[in-house]
Amino acid sequence: MADSPAVPTETTAPSRRSAPSSRTAPPRRLKVLAAMSGGVDSAVAAARAAEAGHDVTGVHLALSANPQSFRTGARGCCTLEDSRDARRAADVIGIPFYVWDLAERFREDVVEDFVAEYEAGRTPNPCLRCNEKIKFAALLDKALALGFDAVCTGHYATVVVREDGSRELHRASDEAKDQSYVLGVLDERQLAHAMFPLGETLTTKDEIRAEAERRGLAVAKKPDSHDICFIADGDTRGFLADRLGRAEGDIVDEAGTKVGSHEGAYGFTIGQRKGLKIGHPAADGKPRYVLDISPVDNTVTVGPAAALDVAGLTAVRPRWCGTPPRGPGRYTAQLRAHGGETAVAAECAGDELRVRFDTPVRGVAPGQAIVLYDGTRVVGSATIATTERPVPTRR
Repeated sequence: MADSPAVPTETTAPSRRSAPSSRTAPPRRLKVLAAMSGGVDSAVAAARAAEAGHDVTGVHLALSANPQSFRTGARGCCTLEDSRDARRAADVIGIPFYVWDLAERFREDVVEDFVAEYEAGRTPNPCLRCNEKIKFAALLDKALALGFDAVCTGHYATVVVREDGSRELHRASDEAKDQSYVLGVLDERQLAHAMFPLGETLTTKDEIRAEAERRGLAVAKKPDSHDICFIADGDTRGFLADRLGRAEGDIVDEAGTKVGSHEGAYGFTIGQRKGLKIGHPAADGKPRYVLDISPVDNTVTVGPAAALDVAGLTAVRPRWCGTPPRGPGRYTAQLRAHGGETAVAAECAGDELRVRFDTPVRGVAPGQAIVLYDGTRVVGSATIATTERPVPTRR
């Protein structure tokens, strides 16, 4: 079953821009593994998949060896409370339910990677890493080995099937809820076994909650999770300090003059303004922002907002949602999970992606993901390695 066609999709791509012609995948009853976090989105996605006639089994991923060390208060991800909410939802839907222990893989591939990236002065996105390494690698591989056809999640994105049978990842029909950015790490094989029942829904989150209530799902009013699931109190700097230790260093301006001190360069991100604790105001009286983080000498450089402008970047480890592009091309790029699009020229050179922005952008940090789009289609993603500042204009 591992090589069988994936899931039924809509006959057209999201409506914001034109998309390639597509067809509805042959109607067939699929054996679907629904990843159920304990939140409302994944519960409704599992219910829709079952209602569509698929043979659905629910699974909750235990991602911590000590679940109580993760978030409490019905945040919708990694707690014992969440697993119980997922089980109750599966009972209402009428599908089998299991809990799979992926705590060790999650620790190695997501948590340790997160800490190591910050230690190296970069700013990672753990949600992308989880999708790449856990939900559509460890989970998908196990699902296929057990004879499932697809993994279903509550992400807001759309898989389109082209006339030749190839698959594309597109933005969700409702761009306000679109999550294609955090799915930009999926390759063609993973897309062939991915199901996103919420991606075609032009409805508000309130309507999704109303649907959950109509279905009798108790998670209908459960709060959404917005923070990093494995940082229980939301204090990223404290989480990193516990693992990396406190290391005092200097905060300097662009000329190298010390203007403050810190307890660990890992506690800062490019573009950060708040929490700098600088004792000396800038000469012009304007706010200062983090411009650079140097783990080698444990120094954080700050400066004016204009110094955050980035004209281009080089990214590494590109992953393509289909056939890799050939030669230079014109795309739009998204740099944050909830950021807007910006026009770019991009070209892949071996294992590097080189990008030039039509208009300089601000606050781009190494370690972040850049995701390229062609209209609503996700072309692929890569991890930002270096950035280039605009060349000063001569007067």
